[in-house]
Amino acid sequence: MARINFTFEDKTIKPVTVENVMKGTTLLDAAEDNDIHINHNCGEVCACSTCHVYVENGEDYLQEISDREEDFIDRATNPRIESRLSCQCVLLEDGEDVELEVHVPDQNKIIGHEH
Repeated sequence: MARINFTFEDKTIKPVTVENVMKGTTLLDAAEDNDIHINHNCGEVCACSTCHVYVENGEDYLQEISDREEDFIDRATNPRIESRLSCQCVLLEDGEDVELEVHVPDQNKIIGHEH
């Protein structure tokens, strides 16, 4: 099973490590399943940029970025080279060596629905 380490731009939120993430799970689902809030207005269909995160390590374990996702990342707040939409980041592998580092932008700066 994979491990995802979530850190947060909002320093009032402590880092969270999610263990036992299975192949086929999105970063957004792994977060939501573990009470980590990430806005997602479009219902996980790659039609907005509110679930924007930074994948700082372990990108090779995720489904490749699509042209559509790239287009929406351009609309995100402060996009960087490691920007991804968490609803589109499907884990391709799991195993004890699979570890990802994901940084979540401050959700208070993103217009989005509470889920």
